[in-house]
Amino acid sequence: MGATYGLVAAVFLASVVEAVEALTIVMAMGVTRGWKSAWAGTAAAAAALAVFTVAAGYALATWLPQAALQLTVGALLLVFGLQWLRKAVLRGAGLKPHHDEESAYAEQTSAALGAARTTRFGLDWFAFTVSLKGVFLEGVEIVFIVITFGTSAHDVPVAAGTAAAAAVCVAVAGFFAHRPLSRVPENTLKYGVGLLLAGFGTYWAVAGLGVFAPGGQSLTWLGHDWAIPVLIAAWFAVSRLLIRVAPTVAGPRPYPTAPDRIDRIDRGAP
Repeated sequence: MGATYGLVAAVFLASVVEAVEALTIVMAMGVTRGWKSAWAGTAAAAAALAVFTVAAGYALATWLPQAALQLTVGALLLVFGLQWLRKAVLRGAGLKPHHDEESAYAEQTSAALGAARTTRFGLDWFAFTVSLKGVFLEGVEIVFIVITFGTSAHDVPVAAGTAAAAAVCVAVAGFFAHRPLSRVPENTLKYGVGLLLAGFGTYWAVAGLGVFAPGGQSLTWLGHDWAIPVLIAAWFAVSRLLIRVAPTVAGPRPYPTAPDRIDRIDRGAP
């Protein structure tokens, strides 16, 4: 049961983050080039992602024994989780700028306004291809998270349904807001998702090491699923330590941390 709750939380939060970034691209194309082409590109990307999810999930679930499957998906989750944590640590330490959807929207809008207009199959080809590419690339990572979590927890339909629900929630929110969802705490969500992915990835990867033992059976953690929150807490402690240590190793902070930004805004600084 704990694994299922973790599955839903990680997939939903990760999907929200990626869907917000995809929505920014689609909105920029829709506003500047036309909604028909932007939504057509979005639909094409969603169809491709759905096919990819079914094919890859079936292949993993049927071709690998349990321990090998846990090792494979655990390693993938750990890689994704450490990537997200690395960026969260750099942002927390002031060594990487915080992601800003308003700036991303302005950049995409500027590119759309400056691009030549070419029509194919009744669609603005620039808006179609940019929307297709943006949604597909943002969605690929979610597909891997859905597949890895779903196959390990034997709940691919739950994982896929959770990702779809998150995408629908973001799309509805964007429709009513008529603007990029810049108020969504993306950086905090990415930090939380990184912790979840790293924790679950460590749990499954270590369990999957049993494939190398006699019999090839999965290793059992002390406390079983209760080891997962302990691993998440351990990764949180490591990340907080790195946030404190990183500026002393890398030198002065080129970017303000979140508290610094709030303080500057309160004082009226730009």
